[in-house]
Amino acid sequence: MKRKLFCEISPFTYRLSMEKEILKRHIQDMLHQTQFAKKRTEESLPVVVYRHNSLIRRRLGNVNMQLQENKATNLALAVKHIDGLVIHPGETFSVWKLIGRTSKRRGYKEGLTIAKGKPSQGIGGGMCQLSNLIHWLVLHSELTITEHHHHDGLDLFPDFGRQIPFGTGTSISYNYIDYRFRNDTRNTYQLRLWTNEEYLCGELRATEQQPHTFHIHAENEFFSRKNGVVYRNGEVYRDIIDRVSGQCLESQLIRTNHARVMYDCPPSMIIREE
Repeated sequence: MKRKLFCEISPFTYRLSMEKEILKRHIQDMLHQTQFAKKRTEESLPVVVYRHNSLIRRRLGNVNMQLQENKATNLALAVKHIDGLVIHPGETFSVWKLIGRTSKRRGYKEGLTIAKGKPSQGIGGGMCQLSNLIHWLVLHSELTITEHHHHDGLDLFPDFGRQIPFGTGTSISYNYIDYRFRNDTRNTYQLRLWTNEEYLCGELRATEQQPHTFHIHAENEFFSRKNGVVYRNGEVYRDIIDRVSGQCLESQLIRTNHARVMYDCPPSMIIREE
């Protein structure tokens, strides 16, 4: 019989393990003396690098739609701590350094979370959609991603109005599973984030125009079945394009997907047998 980890013994030991990891991250940040971006301004920087809107209320399998309503509340609270943030050269962006704990006391509600590879719910659920949007904006910039976590190779829900390639999402959990990027350029960047009745909206802005544009796309996508298990496969590429000539200078493979499908596959799905 496999021996249980300390965090698996009970809910109390799981919480204790989480608090240990949270404390470790605080100590690491203090020792490394990372220069985090903190200054926010109401005035927008002049150049729009990239913008994107993400639908808030999506049908995700059999997930209770009330969790989607609560997520809308959570996102509206969270973006207020990031909107207008200026990231100067040498500064690092951190989701959790800005948002802080998503507690009930601060107005956050129960939303959709992912726990142990399965859909769950918890206070402040839905923050992954915010980090997903920020990551998508950053992929279209010269900024350097320094911390990025995936959802451990799982395809949890069937597509519903998908606009961006599968596998470009992020996983976050206060504060030891973070999303971070650093400004290693001479340019100054800014995040503008807000919500309306339907969408989570975002813009990445800058002081100066970037020398390159970026195109992110998927290739070789297919579903396969091995030993009765269905997987979603594919590759995600990031093309670096010269702004003046329009020439593709480099095509970077940024993600190879081989994700286990966790939902019932419709009869219309084409699946390769391995």
